[in-house]
Amino acid sequence: NMNLFMKILNNNFYKIIELILLSSILPYVVLVLKFYNLVLPILWLVTLYCIIIFYLKENNINYKLKNIFNINRLVLIKIIIRWIIFSAILLLITYYFFNEKFFIIQKNNPEILWKIMLLYPIFSALPQEFIFCKFFFFRYKSIFKNNLNLTISSALCFAIAHILFLNIIAPVLSLIGGFLFANTYRKHKSLLLVSIEHGLYGNTLFFIGLGWYFWGGSLA
Repeated sequence: NMNLFMKILNNNFYKIIELILLSSILPYVVLVLKFYNLVLPILWLVTLYCIIIFYLKENNINYKLKNIFNINRLVLIKIIIRWIIFSAILLLITYYFFNEKFFIIQKNNPEILWKIMLLYPIFSALPQEFIFCKFFFFRYKSIFKNNLNLTISSALCFAIAHILFLNIIAPVLSLIGGFLFANTYRKHKSLLLVSIEHGLYGNTLFFIGLGWYFWGGSLA
């Protein structure tokens, strides 16, 4: 019965279980079973699930399309300026406190750097922002009630999901980045905008060397 199925999907208890499963239990399973090489396919499977739920629940096609790819140039310029400032700070932090990781890709595997720069924003940042911003704000509003609670909860869940990398750097930076991205989405409701922002910071981390904590290096 479709009505019963939709009633279950809309139930807050189901949503809470779903949120715990997606942000905590699934990363823990990946960690325990050492499915590190499957992180991206699993991310896209989760994204597919979220897309299906999103489209099942929202019947208004105009709402589905509205704001998904809208972008404000002035806001984008502000995001880029902020990214340049934070990137300079991250560069200095990496150089002085994580010097052994400084430009580690350029030193050990420079030929993959351009692939990361091109592919990370599309295949990692975009699905993550659909899950933790577009889907999160749409799906869990009935639980967290207001945009501030949604922003904080999104950042926390984003950080928890990064515990699977078995280091403190990934969840701490993810908490900061998660709050930044969720706040951008809260203000502008643009999936494209927040994905660009996430992609910029992700590429910076890989370029300067801190990306080691977000990928296979930290799990080797």
